[in-house]
Amino acid sequence: MLIDMGKLRNFVTPLHKKTKRDYVARMMDEKIKCMIVAKRYGKEYWDGDRRYGYGGYRYIPGYWKSVAQKLIKTYKLTNSPKTKILDVGCGKAFLLYEINLLIPKAKIVGFDISKYGIAHAQKDIRNRLFIHRAQDKYPYKNKEFDLVISITTLHNLKAPDLSKALSEIERVGKYKYVVIESYRDEAELFNLECWALTCESFSRPDEWQWTFKSSGYTGDYEFIYFD
Repeated sequence: MLIDMGKLRNFVTPLHKKTKRDYVARMMDEKIKCMIVAKRYGKEYWDGDRRYGYGGYRYIPGYWKSVAQKLIKTYKLTNSPKTKILDVGCGKAFLLYEINLLIPKAKIVGFDISKYGIAHAQKDIRNRLFIHRAQDKYPYKNKEFDLVISITTLHNLKAPDLSKALSEIERVGKYKYVVIESYRDEAELFNLECWALTCESFSRPDEWQWTFKSSGYTGDYEFIYFD
């Protein structure tokens, strides 16, 4: 039986809420300079000082396991070579790696614009990752993947590129799931504007849903908030 499409999910939010953030301190810490550095998506962004991004994004065994399990269960992914999964904006691909541990026979693929991120992915899956922009046409056939995911990537695109990326995700995926930064009120908008270093699209949930519809995207989605 096919699952319902276009559902609001809650897979990543529990992990997102574990992180403590000092919003005002980030805004006051030469934020313009930090944004410029972060948008290079190099070593500083992934493993440099926290002011430039993650402040050291390292693999923690099992950290992404709960999300991987939910994706496998929700989208009925099987441990078979016929199962294909694509991660758009995979970064260091830790989530893909956890999926690979659970269903090792499945074909997993990921791409990102960060050479540094891919170079520091787990060795077991590094050869399945490549450099590509989310808004450019994907080198795959229509509905080639059982699941296409994109975790906290799409809000980093400007409107025209965002629409192109959503259209491509829709084209190549049978099932789709994206996670995007959003806000519900003025306080969350303030926190998001303070914290975000690479975000280009600041939208409320209903505005994101409008963007999905106008781009032809019918997949599932999740919003993370900075409350």
